[in-house]
Amino acid sequence: MLEVGPRIGIHALPVARALAPSGTLDVVDVQQPMLDDVVRRASAEGIHNVTATPGGARRLPYPDGAFDAAYLVGVLGEVPDPHAALVELRRVLKPTGRLVIGEVFFDPDFVSFGALTKRAAAASFAFEQRLGGALSYLARFAPRA
Repeated sequence: MLEVGPRIGIHALPVARALAPSGTLDVVDVQQPMLDDVVRRASAEGIHNVTATPGGARRLPYPDGAFDAAYLVGVLGEVPDPHAALVELRRVLKPTGRLVIGEVFFDPDFVSFGALTKRAAAASFAFEQRLGGALSYLARFAPRA
């Protein structure tokens, strides 16, 4: 599984713990100090299935079809080119993979659900499910063939 923009690992640590012992979580961020912090915090909690890689969402440093799933929470609005990021996420997901994007209204870079579904469709994702309301949501997408 891939997380783009893990910050200090608020989501990464519980996800990695849930994926253990056989699954791994790759985290990618443009800020090396954030990656270092996630790895340090994971190690302190006995979580050893987190791999940190420096890189940006517009050019993910992974081969095509590398991941079963990917997620980002409160990150898409911060990416200078969200379309490029979604296209890259589509590229690194397996054809059967899933993408989850979370947004919270109080984030200054909030992406509305309507804008997200349009952006995702333009990047060849099909909407599957939404949890939450207008102010806070998680949305799941599948790559379109």
